[in-house]
Amino acid sequence: MNDYIVRVIAKGAGVRALAAVTTDLVNEAARRHETSAVATAALGHAITGAALIGALLKVRQRVAIKFDGQGPLRKVVVESDAYGKVRGYVLYPDADVPPREGQADVVRALGAQGILTVVRDVGLKELMEGVVLRGEAGLADDLERFLNQSDQTPSLVEIGVHQEESGAAVVAGGLLLQLLPPYNQLVIDELRERMQELPPFTEMLLAGRPPEAILAEVLGDIEHEVLEHRPVRFQCYCSRQRTEKALLSLGPAEIRDIIETQGETVVDCHFCRESYPFSQADLEALLTELDSD
Repeated sequence: MNDYIVRVIAKGAGVRALAAVTTDLVNEAARRHETSAVATAALGHAITGAALIGALLKVRQRVAIKFDGQGPLRKVVVESDAYGKVRGYVLYPDADVPPREGQADVVRALGAQGILTVVRDVGLKELMEGVVLRGEAGLADDLERFLNQSDQTPSLVEIGVHQEESGAAVVAGGLLLQLLPPYNQLVIDELRERMQELPPFTEMLLAGRPPEAILAEVLGDIEHEVLEHRPVRFQCYCSRQRTEKALLSLGPAEIRDIIETQGETVVDCHFCRESYPFSQADLEALLTELDSD
């Protein structure tokens, strides 16, 4: 099953819903960062959450999500946009902790106490930032708390990453349900009960159920309309041109210091681990460009 997000609306009940399969996305992120099993699970939960929240954005909008904690992984950072492009990294991708009840212990690996920061670029002069304290129930619960408390939009979030012994994701995905104004709390309470009665999202994916069928199970008798299917993929925004601009922003003194002390340099992208080498000739060319301005 290829990675995609399905977006659904139930106008009569005042609900919008999204469901995603992100298996390839999670495995590509894990491959790039050479993550441990628990780091794969943590990054997988975060990157799936970013894909879901990104699907709520409008054209040319972006969102950055940071999970901070005091555990061995320390930090997970993910970004997504309105076009299904997602990227992310774990600060310490090789950190590991023993599994708990046969599952990757993401809460312990990241740390139960911490902060979730969500920054949206919606095209205004200033970025929109929201912060909530993280809890002990996992990253999906953290995102749900953010949407309910910071956004003040009644929401439900479920995310799962089912892994094989090697740590690779067999299936990964999640769903996000939100009320539309005027909010009817009874509806979200009924949907929560419905989700608790059903098997976990990844279990249904393993059984071959596509995301839209899972959403139909969750919504039950609620009439709904499928609005779109949107592919999602790991894609970074970095490039050699952007890296050159970053080096130019250091100024001539800093670039000269690099030439004198190192002769050359390599700039690595945190998000995708792409490396951009700059020889002494490259650095001198940047100096010439600065001098000509």
